[in-house]
Amino acid sequence: MKDFAHLDRRDFLKILAAGCVLSVLPSGMTIAAATSTQKARIVILGCGLAGLAAAHRLRRQLPNAEITLIDAKKEHNYQPGYTLLATGVWHDTGKVKADNADLIPKNTTWLQEAAAAIYPDQNRVETDANRSVPYDFLIVATGLRLGYEKIEGLDTAAFGQKGVGSVYHSPEVALATWQAMDAYRKQGGRAVMTLAPTDMKCAGAPLKMTFMLADRLREAGMQKNAGIDFFAAKTAIFSVPVVAKNVLDRWEQLEIAPKVHYNRILNGVDMEAKVAHFTDENGNASREDYDFIHVVPPMFSPAPIFDNPALRNDNGWLAVNKETLQHTRYPNIFGLGDINGTPRGKTAATVKKSAPVVVHNLINTLNGKAPDALFDGYTSCPMLLRQGSAMLVEFNGAGELTPTIPLVDPLQESYFAWYLEEVMLKPAYMTVLRGRV
Repeated sequence: MKDFAHLDRRDFLKILAAGCVLSVLPSGMTIAAATSTQKARIVILGCGLAGLAAAHRLRRQLPNAEITLIDAKKEHNYQPGYTLLATGVWHDTGKVKADNADLIPKNTTWLQEAAAAIYPDQNRVETDANRSVPYDFLIVATGLRLGYEKIEGLDTAAFGQKGVGSVYHSPEVALATWQAMDAYRKQGGRAVMTLAPTDMKCAGAPLKMTFMLADRLREAGMQKNAGIDFFAAKTAIFSVPVVAKNVLDRWEQLEIAPKVHYNRILNGVDMEAKVAHFTDENGNASREDYDFIHVVPPMFSPAPIFDNPALRNDNGWLAVNKETLQHTRYPNIFGLGDINGTPRGKTAATVKKSAPVVVHNLINTLNGKAPDALFDGYTSCPMLLRQGSAMLVEFNGAGELTPTIPLVDPLQESYFAWYLEEVMLKPAYMTVLRGRV
């Protein structure tokens, strides 16, 4: 019998037709849902996946709570789809857009303002409209901030032009990145791919972009007229060593094999001259010409966390216990999603397994009990390798592979992993958002 890791498209579709796919979706952590009839004022910062998943769960498990969501953003973005837009798999930004108004649970207050400051000793949040919002419990689910301004000369309004792209910025920029990549693959030349020097959300995205760029060049017959240079800001291209080695081995086997440079931080771009400026670990500067460049900006916590030493850890992220996700100084504050200062796990998959932990532990705390649900740091990354093929990489906070689907080797490519990324993950994402898994 074939295992799923080596199924081709035809065999996989036979299994799909037989209705077996749902049985092999990655499973979440099983937690006995804590409940309470107590009243409490709960404020959630952020209407992304993390904030909405927490809100939906709390609305069911804590029916008498007064829940307030604070976020000025009206549009909800399915960010895992950005890579598909940026590599030419999807061509419609509407596939990653929704209205937050349609996603917020009933009987929940939504303040369409941005959180400007958190005063944890006073148990209140101040918004950019000078509104003071008191809370009994606070869930910080703000996501992170993209620091494009740290790259001198970079004009984000010109993404998609002059060979410059970035998968992280927005749906429109992701699509513009594909347009720049498409133009580049038709003419060839040198591509420069980068990594951020900070913690990153979806740290596998730059690797996916590199694999898919090589595949798009192959499709265009540009194997002899193009080269790819990958500039890693640190000493590795990925934080899980076994995954990093697997990717490097695969790159070496590509017809257009990326050349990797370590300890090189992107700090400037001359968009007119098509020159990228890097520094190494010793501060030495270098210039790198390019015909296409994929920019990965440094990433930081938003100002209410970054500017508050009482809330952040030494690396600038929300200081939470890596297992309970409760703040290390303020027991009535919990963190969820990209904002957390945990070892790994700034992905949508992380929210799937950590949202139940946060809600359970918050309710336990409200009921006078100790937090007893523990998060193992789980995350996953469907690593796109080429059109129609990917790996389903899953690991925990210790960097150990933790596959959840029987017969699927996380380091072997399959059509199943590709199908999961292209077709199945968005419905699963929406199920997580509504707090159903």
